[in-house]
Amino acid sequence: MALYKKTETLTQIPWIYFAAIDNFERNIQDSNEPEKVVSINIPDEIWFGIGNSGSNTDTQIINIFEGKGKDGNGDGKAEIDNPEDILYTMANLLLEYGPTEDDIKIGLWNYYKRDLTVQTIMNTSKVFRRFGDINLTDRDFPVNIRYNYSYRNTWGDRRGFGGLRMHEGTDIFADYGTPVHSTTYGVVEVMGWNLYGGWRIGIRDIYNIYHYYAHMSGFQEDLQVGQVLKPGDVIGSVGSSGYGPPGTSGKFPPHLHYGMYKDNGYSEFSFDPFPYLNKWERMAKEKK
Repeated sequence: MALYKKTETLTQIPWIYFAAIDNFERNIQDSNEPEKVVSINIPDEIWFGIGNSGSNTDTQIINIFEGKGKDGNGDGKAEIDNPEDILYTMANLLLEYGPTEDDIKIGLWNYYKRDLTVQTIMNTSKVFRRFGDINLTDRDFPVNIRYNYSYRNTWGDRRGFGGLRMHEGTDIFADYGTPVHSTTYGVVEVMGWNLYGGWRIGIRDIYNIYHYYAHMSGFQEDLQVGQVLKPGDVIGSVGSSGYGPPGTSGKFPPHLHYGMYKDNGYSEFSFDPFPYLNKWERMAKEKK
């Protein structure tokens, strides 16, 4: 946080954007890689410039080769593994397009060339702005634990509606109207009707994970796309909607389908939410 805020002071770009970019890149890297203070990875050819074959860190040499690397700590060198230099360089890459929120979105798109990446970073920055912190570790169970519910690991099971496919989530069975909670800090990315999921909501968290809630009976009043949520916020209620046109309901017992999808910077893929649900259930019961 101190590094983010120092870069804000130097560039007048709010710290939330540096934190969001760093968080995005940290969560697309191989978990076997050693943890870095700042995980933003600027390619050598952008940093040093094409032709700077010796990767000379002198800022004057970098400028001659039209590199973008900048000196963020005042030592006259732009070192690609120095956290202050990395953040200051990223700030200057964004400032090429301007300092406003729209300018920053344009700068991010020109750097990453991927809409989902830009959307994720901007949404994460909204979360950081709302809560003024980056250490957002609280979680909640997807349904209110004061109600009756049951679940088991159903990820990977076969499903037949719409063609043979894999079940990409865990089913949590509960009565109609059981409150459904946000499990995490994040932003509502999608809500509405889906042929398979019925009334469904998608929430993107600050760790590049998309949380998918399906078969709901309805949404919490005033909930809307772009809204920032925290763990425990009620987003709707359990139902049995889906498997047909809008309004279809009752083709299966009431339950919440909960899925998790990881974005690695190139594509999204489903992974088993069951171990996380076990952990979040314990956390919710400890707070009860």
